[in-house]
Parts: sequence; C-alpha cells; structure tokens
Amino acid sequence: MTQKPVAIIDIGSNSVRLVVYAGATRIPWIIFNEKVLAGLGQTIASTGALPDEAQQRALAALRRFRTLADEMGVARTLVVATAAVRDASNGAQFLDLVRAIGFSPMMLSGEQEAVMAGQGVLSAIPEADGIVADLGGGSLELAEVGQGKVQRSASFPLGVLRVEPMIRKGEGTLAKKIAKAIQSLDLGKRAQGRPLYLVGGSWRALARLDMVLNDYPLPITHHYEMSPDRPAELQGAIESLSKTDVKNVPSLSLARVPMLPYANRILKTLADELRPTSLIVSSFGIREGLLYSELDPATRAQDPLLEAAREAGQGLARFGEHGDLLDRWIAPIFDDEPAAARLRLAACLLADIAWQAHPDFRAERGVDMALHGNWVGVDSPGRVMIAQALFSNFGGAGRFADLDVALLCHPSELERASQWGLAMRLGQRLGGGVASSLQHSRLRLSKAVLRLELENGAVALRGEAIERRLRTLASALGRKPEVAVS
Repeated sequence: MTQKPVAIIDIGSNSVRLVVYAGATRIPWIIFNEKVLAGLGQTIASTGALPDEAQQRALAALRRFRTLADEMGVARTLVVATAAVRDASNGAQFLDLVRAIGFSPMMLSGEQEAVMAGQGVLSAIPEADGIVADLGGGSLELAEVGQGKVQRSASFPLGVLRVEPMIRKGEGTLAKKIAKAIQSLDLGKRAQGRPLYLVGGSWRALARLDMVLNDYPLPITHHYEMSPDRPAELQGAIESLSKTDVKNVPSLSLARVPMLPYANRILKTLADELRPTSLIVSSFGIREGLLYSELDPATRAQDPLLEAAREAGQGLARFGEHGDLLDRWIAPIFDDEPAAARLRLAACLLADIAWQAHPDFRAERGVDMALHGNWVGVDSPGRVMIAQALFSNFGGAGRFADLDVALLCHPSELERASQWGLAMRLGQRLGGGVASSLQHSRLRLSKAVLRLELENGAVALRGEAIERRLRTLASALGRKPEVAVS
C-alpha cells in the first residue's frame, strides 16, 4: 500500500529538519531531506533560553519548509519540538511564533522522545533486542527494546551541547551523571550481553569517521557495527582531526566536528557502564518512530526490507513485479535457512530493476542498488549477498568476489548468492520477464541432475538461450542439466 507524501519537521537543539516521505506505508522512501543548523539549544545550559539569533534562523527555515510542503502537495505535516524548546524558559513563546507560520507544533515530553527513538529503531531493525541511546544536542534518551516493543524509557539532560561543563570538571562528573541515569531505569544488568543501538547525527558522524579509519568498504552507516572498546580508541583520532581529514570523511560536516569529542565521551561512558556486546548504528530515529507508531499491528509486522524491495521492484519492472513468484520458482533447488531465504526473496523482488540501463551496465546498476539503496532491515553482509545475486542475475562480467565489499561475506555465502542469481537469470529469460512462464514450469534438483520441467503448453519456450542458462546454473550447483516435458 502506498501513501501520499507525509512531512515531518523536527525542531531540535542543533538543527531544524524537514523530511518528506512517500511510497510504501510500512517503509516509505525519503523524497526530500533538508536541515538548517539553527543552534536553538546552544545557550540552554548557560542562560536557560533560546537565543534570539537562533530563533530567527529556525523560523526562517520553517517558513521555507511550509512553502516547500505546500508546493510538494504534502498530505499532512507533523511538527515536533524536542529538548531545547521543552527546557527553554521562552520555549512556549517560540512555539507561538511557529504557529503563526501555519504549523501545529507538538512538544514531545522526554518520555515521548525516548519512546519514539525506540520505535524508530524497531521500525528499521524489527529484531532489535537491547538498549537504544538517542543523542541530541539537548538530551540523551535511553530505551530498552525487545520482542517488538519499547519496554522502558526516559530522557536525560545529557546532550552534546550540555556536557562540556561536566567534562571540564573531570570525566568522573559525566560518568556519575550517566551512571545515575542508567540506574534510574534499572538498565545496568539488563543491558549486559545485548547490543547498544545508536541514534542521532553525532553518532552517525562517529561511525563515518570509524569507517574511514578502518577502510571499511561499504560507506552505509545504518547497521554499521563497532566494538564497545572502539570509542576509547577513537578519542585520539578525534582530537587530532584537521580540516583536511574532515574533508576525507564522506558526509561529515565541519559544523558537526566540534561536537564529536563530547559525543564520543558520552558513548565511551555508556559502553563502560552498560557493557553491551556491540554498538550498532540506526539511521532511523524519532521521525521514523512517529510514522511507525501510527501503523496498525498488521502493517507494523511487515518486513521493512521486503516491503521496500517490493516497492522498488514494482516501480522498475518491465511487465509487472513478480518477485514473489520468481522466488517460489527457484526455491525448490535451495535448502536455505530462513535468514538466507529472506535475502533471496529480496533479490528476486529486485530482479528486474536494471532493465532500463545499457546492457553492459545492468549488473553494475543492480549491484549499486543493492549496496547503496536506502534499505533497512539488512546489515552489510546481507547487502553484499543481494548484490552478488543481482550481479549474477544481470550477467555481470568479471568476478564479483574481486570487489572490496566481497570481503564482508564468507566465500560460501557469495557462492550461494551467485547460484540464486543464476537461477533468477534462467527464470527471467524463460518467459522474457513475464510471470506466466514461471506458472507453467518448475525446477527440480536431485543428487545428480538439475531438471527444468515444462508443461505441454510451454514447450515452445525451450530454446538455445534457455539451455545455455540451465547449463550454467547446473554447473554452479555441481549437477547435470536436463529438460523434461510434463
């Protein structure tokens, strides 16, 4: 199910941001995203008020956002304000100015903000089981998630714009504040042995820096994983960052750099106190949590990766998307575990996405979509397996295994994904990308033979191209090819 564009405006302590979503209800695409670093929370710790200059920057951005939303035909716009406005002595007056622009802003309580952060992580990582930490300019939200629910949550005045005075007093001061916050939620023992999920721009910036330092081959921050010891190792690198270094870190702005030492200190202290198994970055947070919280249970239960892949496939397929049918057609020759079968289905849903590209570059287009698409519900190795499948499906030249990203998967995983792609390639060629041919044929695998069975009415589909692709797939599976009429 698709929806008309929906906009969310997030009035935060650092920035004011407009994000416009459209497409599948469960996992809509971002079709516009713009932020202005207004700095509303810069002086909250010292004066308790929103600075006049910051208010004017924010209001100018909001007037622009109102115009853009109207011109885009946005069906509805949700405007939320968080810690800076919530805690400021002049926050209510500022919201009156926002209403004068034509918006109906909602001030989120600290508890609501923490719950929405947790909901955002669950939207992107449905199996998430651990602690969510959402770091903003004015506050730090902590929430426990598991079994598809936010179980406990709270907000604390420990944002990157507020911790500098604590750090000046010595790291022990910050550690005590964070320890007290953890104790208030009784998260200490509950967090051990579980991941810590990181939400917020400052921690995504840390992840981007870590990727560059580690020469990580896939620059996608969502589901990027770090060791709990990594913040301690990053501190020296952050303190020695130069402007040249910053330019070498993709998507890291100079405006974000001054906050990195504080963000990293907070993360290090959290990791020391909670002792998680790993640190996992989530690109989804409060905004996506707001959308997710409005869904009915049946829509929430939908798989975010598969729904997004299905939406993309429907938009780009030649003769109508039939990825589910293609997957059912190739499934009998594979004994995949559920997690792998899910990736195979995602690849099938994307099996026709590159037909508009030049034939020599279809494999490249498919690989790029798999690796760099705005997917959630999948980690980096999963992206690589889908990319390998699409590479083989589109007849890629050369060896996918020679690409740097291939190192993120075990060779056996790449081999299986390549087999998926070759099976998809056979299915797509059999009927020219039309679903009906798959309904009148089937694949069967025995110890020695890979058999393509055609019903009487589909015998005419047999041809040299089909036999050639059947031989290639059979060879990859260590079988002999055979065509039979049933």
